[in-house]
Amino acid sequence: MPSFTYHHVFEPATDSTRPPLLLLHGTGGNEHDLVRLGHAISPGSALLSPRGDVSGGGALRFFARLAEGAFDPAEITRRTNALADFTREAARHYQLDPGRLLAVGLSNGANIAATMLQLRPETLRGGIWFRPMIVLEQPVAPGTLNGKQVLICSGSVDPLVPPDQPPRLAEICRRAGATVTTKVHAASHALVPADVAAAQEWLAELVEG
Repeated sequence: MPSFTYHHVFEPATDSTRPPLLLLHGTGGNEHDLVRLGHAISPGSALLSPRGDVSGGGALRFFARLAEGAFDPAEITRRTNALADFTREAARHYQLDPGRLLAVGLSNGANIAATMLQLRPETLRGGIWFRPMIVLEQPVAPGTLNGKQVLICSGSVDPLVPPDQPPRLAEICRRAGATVTTKVHAASHALVPADVAAAQEWLAELVEG
């Protein structure tokens, strides 16, 4: 087995029609946090779930923050490329098709899923991003994200994500060619059943399409 750069768990697919999922936890989580969610939104999918390797006050993350809502673009870029390199290597090892791989992220995990699509679009088909915000103010060249599919789920009373951020992030991706669906639920920063239902419906349409 390769010497992987991220601790992770992997579950092989039991239904080849379902897309493989890259599960990216939120701040303070670990590689086990979103496995149950993965089963719920896409039963039978292969699941690849890495553990964030950055500690913020003892809480694991995928990249650091300077303060609430403040980030270092150079650090984000470096961490994004590291995760993309791991994803590429793991996909090759576990025989996952990057052309079908969807990044399912929550909060910090959603943010790095978005920057992966911005910076390394070849590693993903798209993703499901719960409670994302813009952490890298960088335009994506038109056409770069053609064929990519994204679902963004935000909370109407989220104290951590400014309300203009999810639609602005969606527009960045659309301008680059991605097809983006946005949902706003009566929720704070934590997941609610409506998020799971939206992801199930979106994935079902993606698989059937």
